[in-house]
Amino acid sequence: MLFNSFDFGIFLPVVFAIYWILPSRQVWIRNSFILAASYYFYAAWDVRFLALIFASSVVDFVAGLVLARNSAPNVRKLTLFTSLVFNLGCLGFFKYYNFFIESFAESVSWFGAPVEASTLRIILPAGISFYTFQTLSYTIDVYRNRLRATSDPISFFAFVSFFPQLVAGPIERAEQLLPQFAYAHSIDADSIRSGLRQFLWGLFKKVVIADNCGRYVDSIFRDYDSLPASALWMGSILFAFQIYGDFSGYSDMAIGSARLFGFQLSRNFKTPYLAVGLVDFWRRWHISLSTWFRDYVYVPLGGRQESTFITYRNLTIVFLLSGLWHGAAWTFVLWGAFHAMGYVLSSPIERRLKSNVGSKLSWTRAAGQVTGVLLTFLFVTAGWVLFRSRTVGNAITYYQGMFNDTIFTPTEFLPPRILALIGLMMAFEFYHRNREHGLDFNLELVPKWVHWIVYQLLVFGIISFGVADQSFIYFQF
Repeated sequence: MLFNSFDFGIFLPVVFAIYWILPSRQVWIRNSFILAASYYFYAAWDVRFLALIFASSVVDFVAGLVLARNSAPNVRKLTLFTSLVFNLGCLGFFKYYNFFIESFAESVSWFGAPVEASTLRIILPAGISFYTFQTLSYTIDVYRNRLRATSDPISFFAFVSFFPQLVAGPIERAEQLLPQFAYAHSIDADSIRSGLRQFLWGLFKKVVIADNCGRYVDSIFRDYDSLPASALWMGSILFAFQIYGDFSGYSDMAIGSARLFGFQLSRNFKTPYLAVGLVDFWRRWHISLSTWFRDYVYVPLGGRQESTFITYRNLTIVFLLSGLWHGAAWTFVLWGAFHAMGYVLSSPIERRLKSNVGSKLSWTRAAGQVTGVLLTFLFVTAGWVLFRSRTVGNAITYYQGMFNDTIFTPTEFLPPRILALIGLMMAFEFYHRNREHGLDFNLELVPKWVHWIVYQLLVFGIISFGVADQSFIYFQF
């Protein structure tokens, strides 16, 4: 069930109405209803995978209870190990089994011993990468004594399967979301209006910006070997805005939907294409995943050590794992390596730029920041070619086509309407660049009548230019 589908247009209002009709004093009743609605939402993808998310919830709920009741180090380590093996084992089998088998067969063949890869016809469960990391963070935090284990199975199961963010995040931490299932929410008109605004803005970014960009991107990446360099650059730039509109649009709709029920989700994007460097970019892009890898991989590896080599080694491991998390293909691994290289090389430059923040020559500082934004965007956009390509060979050919003497050749893939809409979206992002909280589609500095004009224009844009029932890119991860 897609957020941008007619089915969800019926599902959400029905769930909203029933939820607020249910008695507020009996929190477990509302949580049970949210759990049932979330399982129905997930079953709309494939009912067979309900057993998988249920089993993951059971394993980590029981693991939390065992950790809470035992102080023996061996028992606690075994419990954590069991949770890790089960969750990562399920993720590894469904997402990476064929990839590793094929890669092993190819590597053996290089040494002159051909091996036939025995692959399986495996369907990737929707959202498995997201809810696996979410439920694992609970067990790990309980093991570290950073979080008290819950004894309420309904709340925990609802936390794991909460439908607004179940399929594509944000990846919520138990310490932030789980306590919100412990008390009765009161209906609040301001929260509902805020949630609807946020959902509308996310829907606009998805169906108007992302899906219209996608039409051009699909054409360019399909025929890249016969197009001029100018068209290939336009394809990579449009894909940059397609994936941003698609993923951040989903996050906005998830945050807005959750707010309708009184829940607050974490911010997942913070104007990433206005980042002045790669370090800054990864503080702004897919924040819930970046911080997850920071807290559960980078820090346990040793984090930022006195040794520059160890620090950069840890960063490289994190980026490679992040690339692999996105997909079972070498293109994603190389995408992670590409960003690791850029991150390591640009870190000293960014630190130097930050040390000049107090410079009296404000125009020099501004010029440096603008240059940083442009260079960062170009680097990230170049990396998206790997992300979008089917194979490494396709990506290499695409890169070769980007750098030749046809770069100034006029191209038909220059959609003025789409570029204008992207410009409006980025202007709004720039308007919100200094908002620390930044979750709301907020127009508080303009008169009320302007609000309604903007909302009506968004609705008009969705109806007139929106592309219906297009899946979200990150659903495949």
